[in-house]
Amino acid sequence: MLRWAANLTMLFTERPLLERPTAAARAGFAAVEVQFPYDAPVEDWRAALREAGVPLVLHNLPAGDWAGGERGIACHPDRVAEFRDGVARALDYARALAVPRLNVIAGLAPPHVPAVEARQVLVDNLRWAARALQPHGIQLLLEPINTFDVPGFFIHRTAQALEVLDAAGAPNVALLYDIYHAQRMEGELIGTLRRHWARIGHVQIADNPGRHEPGSGEIAWEAVLGELDRLGYDGWVGCEYHPRTTTEEGLGWRARWA
Repeated sequence: MLRWAANLTMLFTERPLLERPTAAARAGFAAVEVQFPYDAPVEDWRAALREAGVPLVLHNLPAGDWAGGERGIACHPDRVAEFRDGVARALDYARALAVPRLNVIAGLAPPHVPAVEARQVLVDNLRWAARALQPHGIQLLLEPINTFDVPGFFIHRTAQALEVLDAAGAPNVALLYDIYHAQRMEGELIGTLRRHWARIGHVQIADNPGRHEPGSGEIAWEAVLGELDRLGYDGWVGCEYHPRTTTEEGLGWRARWA
């Protein structure tokens, strides 16, 4: 049976961030994830999660100046030291909050840098980060992000991400398969799930167009989630979408999978 994690960056946004774990638990979610936890102290996160009774199962590494338009720094040759500092910061949160997976946001293709060089920087950074996380039993993920929403994003297809992970060659790296991004870039959702099943460490969902809740757009969720279930996926499915109205009003889609 599929297990749902509420993405606190996109869901329950009517409430302050640290009130959202409790709201998610009351709405029937058994876990939560968040894009970036760093604006709140670890101690406050620990208290909020304890009160809600839900685990935090995923967050991202720091990704540069997000508010200023940056979308990751992991492929930028001049940001390697900053990337490594970010790994240490993410690890502090992950260890304190028992987070089992951390996600890398690769970044926009750096201007005036050959793609082959940017790719090698990303591979080296992934290898370094995976080595830092491995003693703590934490898995490192890499997420392809579509270039319609984020023009110029360096890793935007499943095959690209898997090639980079292969080059990194670490035992604790895997693919974050975001069904919304995959639908926008390449489709072939069920075929991709079947072909690369063993490489997927985490799944996230949203419908297309609009990145709203499942059932609001074109994706055949009965088929896609049914296949995920049949394959025996036992990880968390991150609900990373923008509700069309309120989060609670848009949760009817879960009834089929309760």
